[in-house]
Amino acid sequence: MATEDQADSLRTEHDALGAIPVPVNAYWGAQTQRSLLHFAFAPQERMPLEIIRALAMVKLAAARVNSAELPPEIGAAIRQTAEEIIAGDHADQFPLAIWQTGSGTQTNMNVNEVIAGRANELLTGRRGGKAPVHPNDHVNLHQSSNDSFPTALHIAVAIAATGRLLPALDRMTDQIDNLSLAWRDIIKIGRTHLQDATPLTLGQEFSAFAEQLRQCRDELASALDRGILEIAQGGTAVGTGLNAPPGFAAAMARALSEIAGQPLRPAPNAFAALAGQEPLARFSGAMVTLAIALTKLANDIRLLASGPRSGLGELRLPANEPGSSIMPGKVNPTQCEMLTMVCAQVIGNHSGVVVGAMQGQLQLNVFKPMLGAAVLRSVDLLATGMDGFTRFALIGLEPDRQRIADLLDRSLMLVTALVPELGYDRAAAIARLADDQGLTLRQAGLQQGIDAATFDRLVRPEDMV
Repeated sequence: MATEDQADSLRTEHDALGAIPVPVNAYWGAQTQRSLLHFAFAPQERMPLEIIRALAMVKLAAARVNSAELPPEIGAAIRQTAEEIIAGDHADQFPLAIWQTGSGTQTNMNVNEVIAGRANELLTGRRGGKAPVHPNDHVNLHQSSNDSFPTALHIAVAIAATGRLLPALDRMTDQIDNLSLAWRDIIKIGRTHLQDATPLTLGQEFSAFAEQLRQCRDELASALDRGILEIAQGGTAVGTGLNAPPGFAAAMARALSEIAGQPLRPAPNAFAALAGQEPLARFSGAMVTLAIALTKLANDIRLLASGPRSGLGELRLPANEPGSSIMPGKVNPTQCEMLTMVCAQVIGNHSGVVVGAMQGQLQLNVFKPMLGAAVLRSVDLLATGMDGFTRFALIGLEPDRQRIADLLDRSLMLVTALVPELGYDRAAAIARLADDQGLTLRQAGLQQGIDAATFDRLVRPEDMV
């Protein structure tokens, strides 16, 4: 039973199920309070604020589009409050967990109630309640959780992708291009199957990384344009647009494009936009493709920098921190390990996205909160990981030119240059002799009857790249 002091710190709010006590300092109302009671997860499981801000953008756009139907003072109070939330104010008023109804209804109502509660405070001096501003009749006018919440997910992902993910990817690609250009004349031995192969330049090796990343960027941009930028708003409950006036979807897309700074447009089929979540799954899949390319990049740099004296040792990593608590002077490939762990987590997140995107029954997908949170977490992980790797691994990465030259000179696979003139079998015999007797390839070739001038004319690494 509540004490007298506790009772004084509560007020009573009402919804369709009846009355419920709410903290007196909360802007939210009854539906938010019930969700707190029934989905009592730890604070770190809260709905991402990116989604909250995107929902506030939906409410701001709706208040603008609905201006002719809202009393001027109510419309103004809703717009002001939505703008405050978009700016980052009132963050403590959104305590609900990701783990709730699969449509995101509780979070949509949390935003509706907070906007109404704050608007009522602006208009009357009293926080909360449903008058004069009602969370459903005014803030949620012509909307449903079923179209507003997926619209917010798309907006949040678009903003995060264009504001953080793609710029981080571009910065990494630019730096790799810089290294590829700077190292275009460093000839080194290539490796296939982790065994010596024919030569290439270090610049060519790094050009492959840059091209892989460019392909990933194209895939991300396509997934954004052909899915994420298409929004469900206007479909209302099941896609028919019930209770929304003609032209509402297009008007909302225009208003949201201005507010979010993204070229949003109505989904070509509102029924599909509510029932399925293929756009989020596709974008998450594009991030997995990026994670694959980044893992290859990080692992290759880790291999090339291994040693430095007892491994390949062709690259020297920046010494960012001591690498061992017992071995003095050790430098570990910590940025490589960080980035590959990030990529593993992104791939794990995608597994959840795949399962979640499958959970559409009839007219509604019911895993939307988890889908949005997982995709946004992957965006944040990749953006942060790539920026860190660029700053602390790629910038400051140096080739060990002498080591590269020594390994090139010792390689047996330069024998490939002899094949056009000597044939495969005779060239193979030279390589085997060199390997068996610890000779250089040139020494073995001379023993096999190749004259020095012919060998030196044919085996020129600079002509093999």
